Amino acid sequence: MESRYEENSILKEIAELLNEGTDLKRVLSEVLKKLLHLTGLKTGWIFLIDEKGAHQLAAKEALPDALAIHNNRRMCKGDCWCVNRYNNGKLNKATNIIECQRIENAILEKAGDTAGLTHHATVPLRAGKERFGLLNVGSPYKTHFQKDELALLEAVAFQIGTAIKRIKLTQREQEMALISERNRLARDLHDSVNQLLFSLSLTARAGMEMSEAADVKQTFSYIKDLAQDALGEMRALIWQLKPNGLENGIVSALTGYAEMMGLTIDTKVSGILSLPGKVEEALWRIGQEALGNCKKHSQTTQISLFIKVSKENVTMKVEDQGCGFFYDEKHEIPSFGLKNMKARTEALNGIFQLKSEPGKGTKIQINIPI
Repeated sequence: MESRYEENSILKEIAELLNEGTDLKRVLSEVLKKLLHLTGLKTGWIFLIDEKGAHQLAAKEALPDALAIHNNRRMCKGDCWCVNRYNNGKLNKATNIIECQRIENAILEKAGDTAGLTHHATVPLRAGKERFGLLNVGSPYKTHFQKDELALLEAVAFQIGTAIKRIKLTQREQEMALISERNRLARDLHDSVNQLLFSLSLTARAGMEMSEAADVKQTFSYIKDLAQDALGEMRALIWQLKPNGLENGIVSALTGYAEMMGLTIDTKVSGILSLPGKVEEALWRIGQEALGNCKKHSQTTQISLFIKVSKENVTMKVEDQGCGFFYDEKHEIPSFGLKNMKARTEALNGIFQLKSEPGKGTKIQINIPI
């Protein structure tokens, strides 16, 4: 009875923690810490595994030095038995001890102290038929888990899987709401401000034609030029909010955006452009910013766009042969727009590269895993 009470108490505390959170990695980290504290286990980590079988270290607690060195590199790369069994469909419930291949490799390589950790229990994270990854836990010199321990871990893993599904659904709803709001704002700007600026431009042109005084004509000409500049800026803003052609792919959207700004774009594409929504959105925003910079600063209208898609990643390059600027990779990126491009790339675990020299143009290259 006492054991059953303790189990229910643990599940209740875990459930309360899971129900409060919306930031997935933070929730997983807090739940893992709480689980180890309540069960008396010492070490744990959580792998999130995508549809292609690629794993990501989403949470970890008290990893021994041999696993934690070099910023957890041993945990982030390479295969292991638990991930392989999960991907092969052979790991469907809490498993009572898997010898840890990562630890064995660390011992063979004399990579550091393993703190007595040699084995771990592993439990798939799932909600119904959906699978999200693995929960691994262990303790120094512990080579066996009792049935009741595995049952508890399986119950916790189900709670975690259900929470992951809830958080992912919430994020998807928020993204859809954001897209809907962008579309609404784009429509409002087109129907109101855009039309007013167009009317102002026509009125100024009519004023020029009707006026005889040179200074009045010059004033109307100045107003017309301002209205046309503002109209161009407004059209670019509407494109940013709701890109025409993105439904036809990233190349179509960026080509249309470049043409709208008066740029001539030479595009080269390699591979099949079937990209996840988040990656395509990031490419669009980064490419948009890069083309905008070319228009404002490069002193050229000739732009090259190259996109290559492989099984593992997508590479996009935006290059001009304009005036360029001095940039040293050892120093901080010089503008907010470029920093924003870098942040968008790294948010998807990608790599951002910038090269520029005075008189030799500018090249931006990003690589994002898919």
